[in-house]
Amino acid sequence: MLDSAKVQYPPLPLIQTWVWMMIESGNPEIQDKGRNNLIAAFGSLAKANEYLAQMSKK
Repeated sequence: MLDSAKVQYPPLPLIQTWVWMMIESGNPEIQDKGRNNLIAAFGSLAKANEYLAQMSKK
């Protein structure tokens, strides 16, 4: 049986790239792609933000 507590997220540099795409790229298509990648990986932008906040405390 799989342990759902051990969710595998993408590497932090990739997540940071998606955040950059969404916030700073200035290109609507790239912004959408970054947002969609984050949502696909985390289920929501709120969970992605929560994960990044947690990682920055380490």
